[in-house]
Amino acid sequence: MDSAAGGAQTPHRARLLVASMLCTFVVIRVMMGISPDADFNLAGYNIHHLYTGLLLVVGSGVPLILWSHRSRATDLACLIFGCGLSLALDEWVYLIVTDGSNDAYLLPISFWGGAFLVSMACLYTAALANLRRGRSRSARGSDETPA
Repeated sequence: MDSAAGGAQTPHRARLLVASMLCTFVVIRVMMGISPDADFNLAGYNIHHLYTGLLLVVGSGVPLILWSHRSRATDLACLIFGCGLSLALDEWVYLIVTDGSNDAYLLPISFWGGAFLVSMACLYTAALANLRRGRSRSARGSDETPA
C-alpha cells in the first residue's frame, strides 16, 4: 500500500483508537465506582483489568500490524486495541501507586494517574496521526512533477 493511501486511513484509525481509550476509561471508572468489589475471578484467581487489557492489546495488535488495509476487521481490531490499552494503563498506575485493594482503586491518585496515562496515550496517538498525515501530504506533493 502506498503512503498516500495509508495516510488517508490514519485519521480514521486515530479517532477510533482515541475514542475507544476514552470510552473504556470512563466506563471502567463508572462501573468500579458503582460496584468497587466486583472482582473478576477465574478458577480461584483474581484477574485484574491490567491482564485483560494486555490480552486485548496482543490479540488485536498483531492483526493491526499485519493488515494495513482498511476494513471492518482492522477497524474492530483498532477499537479492541484501544480498549485493552486503556484498561492496562489505568490499572498499571493503580497497582503502582496504591496497595492494590478495591478501596484504593477509588482513591484520587489512582483516578488522576489513570486519567493522565490514558490522556497521554490519546495525545501520542493524535501526534503520530498528525505526523503521518503531514508526511502523506508532502509525499503526494513530491510525487507531482511540474510540467
